[in-house]
Amino acid sequence: MQMEDSSVTELERESKQQISSGNRKYGWPSRLRSYFFYDPLIWLYTVLFGIASIPFGFFDRDGSILHAFARAWSRLILKTISSPVRIIGMEKIDPSRTHVYAVNHASAMDIPVLYACLPFQFRIVHKKELLSYPIVGWHLKRSGQVCVDQQNPARSIGHIKSALKTLKAGMPLVIFPEGGRCADGRIQPFLPGAFFLAIKAQVDIVPIALVNTYELLPMDTFHIKPRSLEMRVGEPIPTAGLNLRNMETLSTEVQQALETMYYDR
Repeated sequence: MQMEDSSVTELERESKQQISSGNRKYGWPSRLRSYFFYDPLIWLYTVLFGIASIPFGFFDRDGSILHAFARAWSRLILKTISSPVRIIGMEKIDPSRTHVYAVNHASAMDIPVLYACLPFQFRIVHKKELLSYPIVGWHLKRSGQVCVDQQNPARSIGHIKSALKTLKAGMPLVIFPEGGRCADGRIQPFLPGAFFLAIKAQVDIVPIALVNTYELLPMDTFHIKPRSLEMRVGEPIPTAGLNLRNMETLSTEVQQALETMYYDR
């Protein structure tokens, strides 16, 4: 165990060095291109796709139409910013089975990557604050995404029950166990209860590592730095026979699997 921790620490250090060295390659020409080309186009795509999806939302019984809009929006963004995604390990997923997908969260670009690359419809657990964004908030509500109020978890009970029902009915669920974006590109400790739904529904958890999205667009900036990305899919981790007393052990296992994939640069 000590050797594993030492190995992960070393990988973290190397990853941080790569991030720092990567940031030095981008100067004002890159910033101007981002601020006056990439960013305005992304906002334009968001507004146009959001408005276009509104009438369809009233007739979309299973969310498939709105999901198609989100996928098209995501693919257009990634193409515009010249950031192709290499997908590794997708063959490990059995699409006929329902899973909870545990994904590291380092960038606002994580959502477009997931929509562009996961070849099936899914729901995302998101923070309540996102509902305040024009158009985006409406889309989240109409498409059946799962809202969680981290400041007042009691208010989220209804949404969690609905998510559990949806999960048991066969709809995959994407969660960000860290609870929000990281500020330094390194995976943060997982929140307590992150895998509550997976255990209650007795579905496998699939760790997914999104690599280079932090370097592409970290927090607190609109400076997009195009680069190749990777989505690394891990082996499913079973929850069959587990109960809530096993949540901490399960969380540790998933985090170790995710860190191993993420830091393997």
